[in-house]
Order: sequence, then structure tokens, then C-alpha cells
Amino acid sequence: MYRGFINEVGRVVAADGRTLCVRAPKACAGLAPGGSLSIAGVCVSAVEVGESELRVDVSTETARRSTLAELAAGQAVNVELPLRAGDTIEGHLVQGHVDSIGKVVRVEPEPQGRRVWLKAPARTLEALAAKGSIAVDGVSLTVAELQRDRFAVALIPLTLEGSTLGALAPGDRVNLEVDLLDRLAQRHEGRLRDAYRRVIGAMPWSGRVSGRLGVEKVVAQIQSGGCAVVWDPSREGEGDVIAAGAELKPQTVAFILTQACGHPCAPCDAALLARLELAPMPGVGDRQGTRFHATIDLAAGSGTGVSAAERAATVRRLAHPDARPSDFVSPGHVFPLGADRGGLRARAGHTEATVALCRAARLPPVGVCCEIMTPDGPMAGPAELERFALHWGLPLIEISELAAHL
Repeated sequence: MYRGFINEVGRVVAADGRTLCVRAPKACAGLAPGGSLSIAGVCVSAVEVGESELRVDVSTETARRSTLAELAAGQAVNVELPLRAGDTIEGHLVQGHVDSIGKVVRVEPEPQGRRVWLKAPARTLEALAAKGSIAVDGVSLTVAELQRDRFAVALIPLTLEGSTLGALAPGDRVNLEVDLLDRLAQRHEGRLRDAYRRVIGAMPWSGRVSGRLGVEKVVAQIQSGGCAVVWDPSREGEGDVIAAGAELKPQTVAFILTQACGHPCAPCDAALLARLELAPMPGVGDRQGTRFHATIDLAAGSGTGVSAAERAATVRRLAHPDARPSDFVSPGHVFPLGADRGGLRARAGHTEATVALCRAARLPPVGVCCEIMTPDGPMAGPAELERFALHWGLPLIEISELAAHL
């Protein structure tokens, strides 16, 4: 199993369609004869391993289903060693079993990299979803756009410089493999969400993460019903626990109340609050420009609205597409916050980060955020936040990373 996170860009020394010799010193240092590795997204076995070069055989089946037999001496290739127990998941999960060969049809420059359009067979396109995952020549990527006969991936400078994808041009052929989680979802049709949660929940995505892959880990955590820590070093100097509201569990609310210990609020899309006739609180607001709205409880609740179960139920109803103004009573114990209509680019606050993460996870734009406070009262700093994230198995990311990639 591989993660689509390239260890090294190797160089083909010799190739005849049946045998491939590659110069890849880093891979050779961690490989023994008979061991597996991924070359250009294809899982192969090393026949010979030297100090800096290795040799693999290309079977008839591999030659037919991939581009390995087309490689020539001098070409660069992406090389990755398989996952081992205890390794961190840096990308998506793939097996090196190529689904199809795609063809580059267009390369477009972008302010932060390039957008590459690829044509692919119908069977591969049917397995993709916008913002889903795909491995291109072994590189873990996110599907940026999806059309009838093609799809696009956005390549950031890190990917352009650290893999062979920076040299892609129209007409090039590449190996494509659908993400393993997507494959799992197809196999468990009708049980997609549970399947994702079981797999994602078991992944060791904890501690500080960054970059596009880090953002994707945080989105996956939110999508699976988990929490993430978002650190804002410039505006507030605070870190918040964030979770989605659509299926918020009482256990999550209890965790936030007892472990984060700050002031839990429910960030929402501004248009949703207007539709539910939840008015802004009077006054000029706090120093950060937080848009507090009328506090609420669920009208159908039978208790005081304070319990974790009742607060979770109020937030879930707030996120429900059929919610109506009559579903809530005010004042209450859930504090809705209105996100800036311009999103993170207009205001890089925890309110906007929560809504942006929910949207990226393809969930209703309603969530929960709560500042993390130390047991003796001050707000947690970066060191305390990292310890908190590692202790509870949560990813920790700076809000600027979310603003750059969402």
C-alpha cells in the first residue's frame, strides 16, 4: 500500500519494454531484492538492488495496463516505497494497481501553480468525484474539476518541484489510480459514510500538519465526524477545536466543554441565519469583529437546553436543510456566529474557518468551534495546542493554511 507521497524522483538508466533499470539512491537504501516499490504509480518488485540503481521486470500485464513499457533511458520517474507500520499518512491510500491510462489535454498556468486537464476512460471518470482523490503517475492529488470526458487537478509548486508532474505537457500519457477509499465506498454502496468513518477514524492524523495535504487531512477529519484544531497566531493568538454540525454527537459537545474549556459557538453561513430569522446581537461586538447572533435552543427540547445532548440536537437542527424559524426559541444556550460572506479571504477567523471546512467536506455550512484554554485559565499557546492535538489524536493546522488552500 502506498500514500502517493513521492520519496524520490528517479532516473531511468535502461529500458527495453520488459526490464527497467532506475537510478534511485534513496529507494535503494530502504529496499532489498524482492521488495516492492512504486515506479510512476505502478507497484513492481525489485529484482536487483544496488547502492544507487535497481532493476525490475515489467510483466505483459503491467505493460498492457500502464506506461512502464513506454519509458526510455533518461526519463524521470516518481518513486515511492510502500507504507510500513507506524508511518504517517501524508497523502491518500493507493495500491499501485493502475486503473487506466490518462492523456494530458491541456495545461493552464495559475497564480499558485498549474491546472492540468486529463482525458480518462469512462470507467475511471465514473469512479471520481469533484474534490475526491486520484493518483497520477503515483502522485496523490485532489480532483479539482470533473467534466463529461475529462477531469482537472491543481498542482501547487511543491508538487511541481517534487515530482515529474511539473514536466507534463499535452499529449503525455500518465498512469491513473482511484483512491482506495473511493474504491471502498463503491464496494460498500449505500454504506459510504460508515465505511469512510471506519477507515479515516483509524488513521494516525494527529499533531501539526500543513500544506495542501495537511488541509486535506483536516477536511477528511471533519467529514468523518471528528474534530480538528485550528491555530490563529495573528488575529486572536488562540486555537479552537472545530467540528461539523450536521451530525454533531453529544460526546463531541461533552469533549469540547470539558477539554477545550473555552466558549463554544456555532459558526453558520450568513444567508442561513437570515433565512432562519436569527438576528445579530445588538452592540458593536468584540475586538475581533465576531458576528454574534441571537442565542437559541431547540423548541422541541424537553430540558433546559444546557446538556450536551440538547446542545448537539440544537446545532444539528440548525444545520438541517429543512430547518425553519419556528424550530428554535430564543434566548438559549447555543451561540450562532455569522461568517463573513467573503469567507476566509475576507476575514481569516475561526468562524470563517469552521464554515469553510464544512463546505470543503461537502456538509451544510454549520459547525462548532471552541477556544482551547489551559486548566489554570490562560488561552493555550502553540506548545500547549500541539500537546493537546497529539494527546487527543487531532490534526493541528494554522488558519493561514486553510485560507491558502480552501
